[in-house]
Amino acid sequence: MPTYHSKAPLRIGLAGGGTDVSPFSDLYGGAILNATVSLYARASLTPREDDRIILKSIDRDEHLELTVSHFLDPDEGPLKLQKGVYNRIVKDYLGGKGQGFELVTSIDVSSGSGLGTSSTLLTAVLGAFVEWLKLPLGEYDVAQLAYDIERVDLGMAGGKQDQYAAIFGGVNFMEFYADNRVIVNPLRIREEILESLNLHLLLLYTQTTRESANIIEQQQENIKEENASALDATQRLKAQAFEMKESLLKNDVEKIGPILARGWEAKRMIAKGISSPFIDAIYETAIGAGATGGKISGAGGGGYMIFFCPGNSRYDVIEALDAINVHVQPYTFVDKGLFSWTS
Repeated sequence: MPTYHSKAPLRIGLAGGGTDVSPFSDLYGGAILNATVSLYARASLTPREDDRIILKSIDRDEHLELTVSHFLDPDEGPLKLQKGVYNRIVKDYLGGKGQGFELVTSIDVSSGSGLGTSSTLLTAVLGAFVEWLKLPLGEYDVAQLAYDIERVDLGMAGGKQDQYAAIFGGVNFMEFYADNRVIVNPLRIREEILESLNLHLLLLYTQTTRESANIIEQQQENIKEENASALDATQRLKAQAFEMKESLLKNDVEKIGPILARGWEAKRMIAKGISSPFIDAIYETAIGAGATGGKISGAGGGGYMIFFCPGNSRYDVIEALDAINVHVQPYTFVDKGLFSWTS
């Protein structure tokens, strides 16, 4: 029996984070610049000849054995994302009739990291099903389907960038509009610029994870209520995505730190809970050691942070962060998005 594999890269949000979330993107249009990195979500699917469905999550140490059904309750027990993908596949592509299989998943970082983990894992699972069933879906189709499963079927709050980053891979400038219209603009960043960015941009783990839903829901409510401070901050985040794009394309990498710094200042104003005393301490430590700017990756509240360290300051910043028991995550930029194969 063949096994169908899939892997999708996680992403770092460089600028514009939060502008892909409705209703802001519907009303004003969103813009985000992100880049995928060498941290992955993986899925392997093996069909079975009996009526059993076996779901295993290696990183979460979770295991479920179920009987084939047309619908698996995502709110009953663990592995909600995997069940959500199965339910939509059965409904839309299998005529409402389930099939037996074993699905094994893993992810390189903890959930709630701010690197798009949930969406990327769901995308990898979907990729394995697409490979198995040979579904004739293009990149935009798979990304929109992943979004619909996570945000509509499962009701999980969030934006649209993560699914599209996982599918397309690379450094992308993304535009978000009403009626689920998304435009992905791959940026042709010269290799030496990416190497410079990889050297100067530190990725570090705050040792805390967070549930992004509360922050995102508060952000959405602030836009609905036309909260002037939150709306102005979100507009500034959008403008910074354009600034970041220009800096990367023109090799003005020294401008990246100040853009990140302004982005962090604006991000803190769109909802409560985005920062914390510990996150503030990390930020102050990095800036004090020579970083020129930084931010939380993702909705905020915990997970991973990035800092731009000009010149040779990365070594001083790493040493200062090590002293407060915060450590750097090695990574490289990758240009390949969702990849599926059969063995």
